[in-house]
Amino acid sequence: MKQTALSQKHIDLGAKMVEFAGYAMPVQYSGVNEEHEIVRNGVGVFDVSHMGEFMLRGTGALDLIQKISSNDAEKLFDGKAQYACIPNETGGIIDDFLTYRISKDEYLLVVNASNIEKDWNWLVKNNTFDCEMENISDQTSLLAVQGPKAAEAIQDLTDIDLDLMPYYTHQTCTFAGIENVLVSTTGYTGSGGFEIYFPNESANQIWEAIFNSGKNCGIKPIGLAARDTLRLEMGFCLYGNDIDDNTSPLEAGLGWVTKFTKQFTNANNLLAEKENGIKNRLVGFELLDRGIPRHGYAIIDVNGKEIGKVTSGTMGPSVQKAIGLGYVPHSLSAIGTEILIQVRNKQLKAKVVKLPFYKAN
Repeated sequence: MKQTALSQKHIDLGAKMVEFAGYAMPVQYSGVNEEHEIVRNGVGVFDVSHMGEFMLRGTGALDLIQKISSNDAEKLFDGKAQYACIPNETGGIIDDFLTYRISKDEYLLVVNASNIEKDWNWLVKNNTFDCEMENISDQTSLLAVQGPKAAEAIQDLTDIDLDLMPYYTHQTCTFAGIENVLVSTTGYTGSGGFEIYFPNESANQIWEAIFNSGKNCGIKPIGLAARDTLRLEMGFCLYGNDIDDNTSPLEAGLGWVTKFTKQFTNANNLLAEKENGIKNRLVGFELLDRGIPRHGYAIIDVNGKEIGKVTSGTMGPSVQKAIGLGYVPHSLSAIGTEILIQVRNKQLKAKVVKLPFYKAN
């Protein structure tokens, strides 16, 4: 297994380590529910250094992004970030990713750890432009400082006024004494915060500085299990569960990042799908009976017919409900529609609900 620059730190802190996307990663420290609530109500730190980072430079960098991205990167300005997916040629999704515009001819792309090689090869295949590509994944560490107290916890480490940074923006600054650190107002928890990119050799210094700075805010390390429950309460898709090479971005509810204002891979077929109407839809549901839905469980209609599969499911620590995501026929996707979830040998009642499951006060 690969190690992040902070793997030993997690082991020393008593984290339960698991293999994830080929990396040894901390899945939990004190417990999923406790860590989840720390992020919802205070501030926690995730080591997500397993994520992939690609630098794209040159006059053709934007052209390449426009070709492979479902979103319209022409809308980006210096210091702005954008979420999108990478459509394949057969109607599915190669990955979901972030684009950070550094300057007119320089961009940072952040991709999922399990898809680094696949994404890189796809970009190489499509790079018919004047674009220099550099895979900096193995040299880059990434910490996500998330929660309502995130700005307060790390403000002393930088001259940037963190409270003034709009959502989905970024700045490059000196952070904890390290130059050229990228700080962004992105994250996948729904509780606000920052993602901080820096070279591996600065990882221990930045980790220690963050925890020293945030100790009065009750800052704690958080594992990947709580990251999963946090994102699920927001209805955010997880690649490999809710979206993959065979799922349509439109059926996954990603029409908002699928812009037909420009050409991109498979755009014409996706536009036809939109105009003709989607067959299935990813919906959120909550159980009405006692039980917990899990990935792969069957979704049944009221007549006993299997109509889909649960793609993600858990007991939501903040909402105190058993919740999940899954694909159902579009005709059964309306809010309030009754469905059944096959949990072992029982069919448990559930209903389709509006996303997100969790709404901040």
